[in-house]
Amino acid sequence: MKMGSTKRLVVKVGTNTLTDKSGLLDKQYLREFTKQLAALAHSGHEVVLVSSGAVRVGMARLGLKKVRSLRESQAAAAVGQGLLIDIYNHLFQQEKITIAQILLVADDFRVRSRYLNARNTLFTLFEKKVIPIINENDTISAEEIKFGDNDNLAAQVTGLVNAGTLIFLSDVAGLHKREGHELGERISEIKMITPEIGELAGKSISAHSRGGMTTKIDGARIATEGGAHVFIANGREENILARLLANDDVGTHFLPQADWRDSRKRWIGMSSAVNGNIIVDDGAFNALMGRKKSLLAAGIVRALGQFQAGDIVAVTNLKGEEIARGLVNYNAVEIEKLKGIHSRLFLQILGYQGNPEIVHRDNLFIFRHRKEGVHEFK
Repeated sequence: MKMGSTKRLVVKVGTNTLTDKSGLLDKQYLREFTKQLAALAHSGHEVVLVSSGAVRVGMARLGLKKVRSLRESQAAAAVGQGLLIDIYNHLFQQEKITIAQILLVADDFRVRSRYLNARNTLFTLFEKKVIPIINENDTISAEEIKFGDNDNLAAQVTGLVNAGTLIFLSDVAGLHKREGHELGERISEIKMITPEIGELAGKSISAHSRGGMTTKIDGARIATEGGAHVFIANGREENILARLLANDDVGTHFLPQADWRDSRKRWIGMSSAVNGNIIVDDGAFNALMGRKKSLLAAGIVRALGQFQAGDIVAVTNLKGEEIARGLVNYNAVEIEKLKGIHSRLFLQILGYQGNPEIVHRDNLFIFRHRKEGVHEFK
């Protein structure tokens, strides 16, 4: 079986997959889709559904062909969310499955206490054999606290619940090679997400959804960095979830880029807010990526931002690529004083002897896709 390392999986379904050609909810498809999810649950899988479609359902009820402002979008979400969950509840009841609705905003992932509360709630639902149905709380989300799309939300949820597998169900069969302006052969497996892979995505944002192939690849990068398997597949293919479980050659499979990460490191790397940036030289880059060392002052070139000790900062190489995130032991002003020197001089420069590490390796989340290597896919 090529699915993830746990029985827990996140399934994300997009608006275009849920709706028919007229843009209305396809209730026949929804019936078949819920049967697939119920079959997984009855077979022992712990399933989280991240479902789009609330805004589109609300638009239909309000008679809107297009939303012209954030206020209209939020109003449509407020109407549509209740209608959508009501449909899911009716369909899952027929399969003897209880569901729960959870609406999240980005701060629920950035603030550690809120992150843990959401995590504990979801784990309790798993214990009760309940399928959580998650969406962004579009009704209250301001632009500065939005995920941007449910593909990103699904990737964050994968880390939140320690899911071994994330499945994006789309209206396309997976990621394809490009032959000029046309789609070429479907790529079955991707070992590493490189800039070339991103270029294959193209632009595919519709009038009724914020996502596209680009956001799915971004979501795949987040989830695979945490140790999960990711699939992009056509949600309209018959029994698609069972076929993925049966190891059929469908969709595109993104392989994990790291060993399984513990929940705290996943939060540091995948869900938390970044408050500043530390630029490191090539020596520090090699030590972090190749030898799993702590970040020391000697390898730091510059500190950017106004972060404090205990904040999460991005670590970038000389090319400007983010290679890690970590909990920092010193503030930005102090690091600017300490950069390039040995820790034995800390007392002389700062007036006190603090931690020898700027970021300890136990508080570092390394982005493995930044390691040197040649991209391969098939």
